[in-house]
Amino acid sequence: QVQLVESGGGLVQAGGSLRLSCVVSRVVSRPTFSTSTMGWFRQAPGKEREFVAAIRWSGGSTRYADSVKGRFTISKDYAKNTVYLQMNSLKPEDTAVYYCALGRPPWIGAVGPLTKTDFDSWGQGTQVTVSS
Repeated sequence: QVQLVESGGGLVQAGGSLRLSCVVSRVVSRPTFSTSTMGWFRQAPGKEREFVAAIRWSGGSTRYADSVKGRFTISKDYAKNTVYLQMNSLKPEDTAVYYCALGRPPWIGAVGPLTKTDFDSWGQGTQVTVSS
């Protein structure tokens, strides 16, 4: 069973930055893994889990939610099975538990959110709190 572990969350003031990491371990099939997609989602108290960003292991195509475009950057290190989420210009409304996920969602076009139900492996989440 593949395992995803996030780290890097914390408390930061508005306007500050954080970098989240997600390490994937126990990969059974390298060929299958290499054609999959990594996503970051977040869930604030009382709200649905929402898409933040995603990147394809193969080729490195990315996509972002409109709310984070221009502020967040997703990147990958395939050799380390690690995906990063660099978050700049943080706002109080970015406060949430951030989850990384692995899946094989349809990748149609270059914009638009991905659906959480298309991801079948999830990390435990890391808390990000942005104070005003």
